[in-house]
Amino acid sequence: MDSVPVLVSRSEGGEVCAIANTCTHRGGLLNEGERDGNVVTCPWHGSQFDLCFGEVLRGPARVPQQRFETRVREGKIEVRR
Repeated sequence: MDSVPVLVSRSEGGEVCAIANTCTHRGGLLNEGERDGNVVTCPWHGSQFDLCFGEVLRGPARVPQQRFETRVREGKIEVRR
């Protein structure tokens, strides 16, 4: 199975969320972008994504980020496809 870089964050409501870290537009690293609430902005071309659902909120990206299931177990964050 191929590995996928993941961006893990905590939503404003306290939920642990995970989306693919590589922007679907041109591959910018989202962890290097700006965060405002539950929105991350790609540092390369300004696409914006919802941190918990991966939805495109502003282009140029058209494809949502892959979203991963998360849970906190014994103080550790677990992520799965």
